[in-house]
Amino acid sequence: MTVTVEPADSKYDRLIAAACDGSPAVTIVAHPCDETSLKGAIDAAAAGLIEPVLVGPVARIRAVAAEHGIDLTGRRIVDAPHSHAAAACAVALIREGKGELLMKGSLHTDELMKEVAASATGLRTDRRISHVFVMDVPGHPETLFVTDAAINIFPTLDDKRDIIQNAIDLWAGIGLGTPNVAILSAVETVTTKIPSTIEAAALCKMADRGQITGGLLEGPLAFDNAIDPEAARIKGIAGPVAGHGQILVVPDLEAGNMLAKNLTFLAHADAAGIVLGARVPIILTSRADSVRTRLASCAVAALYANASRAKAAVPV
Repeated sequence: MTVTVEPADSKYDRLIAAACDGSPAVTIVAHPCDETSLKGAIDAAAAGLIEPVLVGPVARIRAVAAEHGIDLTGRRIVDAPHSHAAAACAVALIREGKGELLMKGSLHTDELMKEVAASATGLRTDRRISHVFVMDVPGHPETLFVTDAAINIFPTLDDKRDIIQNAIDLWAGIGLGTPNVAILSAVETVTTKIPSTIEAAALCKMADRGQITGGLLEGPLAFDNAIDPEAARIKGIAGPVAGHGQILVVPDLEAGNMLAKNLTFLAHADAAGIVLGARVPIILTSRADSVRTRLASCAVAALYANASRAKAAVPV
């Protein structure tokens, strides 16, 4: 089967088309044992985004493929008896340098991330691991990043520094340039009554001092004056970020999760997901994701992997 992705005005389609221009990234797929996860990996491979290595019970993977007409011809399968073993094996393959990306199959996210975060055998770096929703919101002119709405429940100031740096590196790594980073709170003024406003101000000063690099930071900003130029004008907030936020940094997971789901279910946005801060990007997909959203998740990770590959090839 061949999946053809036509460039269009959609922000996701542009990302997918750009990723198809690079070399497919070898992607370790942990436990793709249902139709959605297996088809998502194979569709992404057919689109030229990834080169999947399937890790899980061979008989079960082949049975799912046969039941749903998924062609596994030429695809490598590494046998692992169950989901726990598949997660551990997938992470081990990444540690051995046999893959550039890690992709979640039909196992629980916690099950995979437990292996990723293991101190001795996982994929930790000196960065905090964080999640980014890459959102295509109908009617909004730009791609939006929402971070972190899936992993860090109540991030500290130091955690937020890493969360922001991870998102900036991804934005630049997939070729989107220098991002406007809006650090969100309930209000746009600094007040001791709302601790997230103080942290937002501190993060902006950290950027001024070179502790966060590669992006333009502003905060605290309320959601309206972070993304709407008229709201920013009415509030008298000047500068390049207010009203033009591209990376939206939320105070905590609860706020981020509600924001992302509001955009998804009320504004009909698509939300691709990727985890950063580990040795390799991790593609997180949901059973509810459309084919295009799954392809977009793979495309973002593949673009980032291609950029990392090119950077590593440049002589020091």
